[in-house]
Amino acid sequence: MSIDIQNRRAFLKAGSTILALPLLDSICEAQAAAPNPKRALFIGFGFGCTEDTFFPTEAGRFSDIGMTQGMAPLKRHQNDITMVSNLTNHGASHPHSGSTSYLTGANVYNTPGKKFHNSVSVDQLVARKIGQDTRYPTLTLSDSATQDGHGAGLSLAWSDKGHPIPGITTPIDLYAQLFGQAKESSQEREFRLAQKRSILDGVTSDFKSTKRKLSKNDQDKLEDYFQSVRQIEQNISREVEWAETPKPKSPLREPGEGMDGLRAVKTMHSLIVAAFQTDSTRVITFRQPIGSVLLGHGLNLNPHSLSHYGLDPKRREVSQVKDRLFMELLASLIDQFKSKQDLNGQNLFESSLISYGSNLRSGHGIRGCPAIYTGGAAEKLKRGEHIVLPEQDTPLANYWLTLMQQIGVPLEQFSHSTGTLDEMVS
Repeated sequence: MSIDIQNRRAFLKAGSTILALPLLDSICEAQAAAPNPKRALFIGFGFGCTEDTFFPTEAGRFSDIGMTQGMAPLKRHQNDITMVSNLTNHGASHPHSGSTSYLTGANVYNTPGKKFHNSVSVDQLVARKIGQDTRYPTLTLSDSATQDGHGAGLSLAWSDKGHPIPGITTPIDLYAQLFGQAKESSQEREFRLAQKRSILDGVTSDFKSTKRKLSKNDQDKLEDYFQSVRQIEQNISREVEWAETPKPKSPLREPGEGMDGLRAVKTMHSLIVAAFQTDSTRVITFRQPIGSVLLGHGLNLNPHSLSHYGLDPKRREVSQVKDRLFMELLASLIDQFKSKQDLNGQNLFESSLISYGSNLRSGHGIRGCPAIYTGGAAEKLKRGEHIVLPEQDTPLANYWLTLMQQIGVPLEQFSHSTGTLDEMVS
């Protein structure tokens, strides 16, 4: 008898109609032959860091050159953390936008005929390669703040057409997405999804009949709107595909409401780990809040005001505290990755690539933006050092292209890239 099992998910879905199966050698062989999955996490933190106390001033291994005051909380991970210097996002032009084009590299204000237009973000490209066998090809997490230096957009993620992808903003909503079990019957679910599709069909029909009567400018606006409708259609199709596959049991207790910003971010981090641990997704972006985190730490300073730390010694002091606080959060997140295993028994840290950074360097400077990565998913990437690129204003897109290629995404060009960075590869 020949058994053709495409992947673990296909087998689990088939199991919903079978009471019990013996341990089949052909299944074990297929699973053993399948490569261990890789995962990618992209975190953006809006405004930049304190210039003279955060950024290293010399190249080399951190075990030799030491960690700066701002990066000191990462010392226990110094052999796994890499910072790349002299990168600039050539598409970034706004000094208050640390996240708008962070993962796209697009010049959002320079598309002829459009006041604002972005392009596809890195996470969406990575998900096409490594995320399609999971319930959620990508998970988009965000914040609800408007003064944290992130800029325009709803998250770090942007669709193929350059449209903003909204993000989940609270731990309780993320928990429900990952582990909440639907109380509706299969008949009720089919009816609900059929209603959604009927509404979308009506919108599509109206769009086609209306478009011919509009000016070119209005047609473009309507097309932008229609792209959002198509995204909803894709989400419905995905929900139908996974409807009969139960969500995994959560390794965490359900979070409560009303958390302060610091506790909320820590809980989001734990849920990110849980999402990877249960293989609910393999690609996540997180537009991390600043102001609410500072408030949760007892610091009542507006992030934008704080970015002008050169005007006031008190602001500088708080800016330095903010740097250390965020590095403590990152160090704690790495601790969690290192302490967990995925469903295949693979260490989560060694199967993941974690990228952390912003378009903005310090204050409102957009040149030489911070870029930190860690994790073992890309085996050839150098770990544990500060890499100083030979050319200032090296395109940030070169960094993304290098990371994508090393994690197995076969792209030769991304955004304004001019090539890959050999300095990052062993």
